[in-house]
Amino acid sequence: MLPSGLRDEVRRRVGPFAPWEAGFTHSPSPPAPGEVVGPPDFVGIGVQKAGTTWWFTLIVSHPDIFQPATVHKERHYFAPYATHGFGAEQVRGYHQSFRRPEGLLTGEWTPDYIYQPWVPELLERAAPEARLVVMVRDPVDRLVSGLAHTPIAPGSHLGMVAAEAVHRGLYAAALQRWAGPLQAGRILVLQYEQCVRDPVGQLGRTFRFLGIDDQFHPRHIDRVSSSTRTEKVTLDQDARKRLVALYEPDVDALVGLVPDLDLTLWPNFTGH
Repeated sequence: MLPSGLRDEVRRRVGPFAPWEAGFTHSPSPPAPGEVVGPPDFVGIGVQKAGTTWWFTLIVSHPDIFQPATVHKERHYFAPYATHGFGAEQVRGYHQSFRRPEGLLTGEWTPDYIYQPWVPELLERAAPEARLVVMVRDPVDRLVSGLAHTPIAPGSHLGMVAAEAVHRGLYAAALQRWAGPLQAGRILVLQYEQCVRDPVGQLGRTFRFLGIDDQFHPRHIDRVSSSTRTEKVTLDQDARKRLVALYEPDVDALVGLVPDLDLTLWPNFTGH
């Protein structure tokens, strides 16, 4: 009921903005004794509504990984730099966000990075050796979950909301912008459905990619978290058919980029 300006001022005083909100300020706490700062060792770059919170929680449970309990997995650090300069000061600011005890690894997972075309170059400047992780999901199922995740306010441009949600399922097109690290073997593309079916094997694969002990098994490894709790849209069969046709060329291209993608786990595309 408060005016937006007053509401934002109250939130600045009594509760922080989330990293993806415009009022958030990247002011990390200084490192504690024995801690160091520097570029992240790994960065999750995508995708939205594909189990990234679950997987990040499992990753940071590893004893060789450090994640402060008060720091959100998503940093959204590069969002403003579509229209702002990015130089040495901004690189240092990003590094300051990653404190950890010497000898441990740390990182973040911001699913929006893969969709923002200015991020690959900036992340390459800020963390050229970071390992990158992507989790993909059947794009039609991801769309349904993504629409439930996006609040649609009265008077909003519904078509643009839907268009953005559809665009987020074009994984191969998005990965093309990351061709350098992809060709260098610095990107691990995971399939959400494979992780659900075989969490131990896929997490071991993730740990090997990060260069840490792959025999560690977190508790509750098979407990998928952060499921969408809001009501999901029901796709009309005609709409589903059109979406499958729309996504098919991108899925075919994704198989070319990620040969171990298992399309039998994507019933919408089985046989294509």
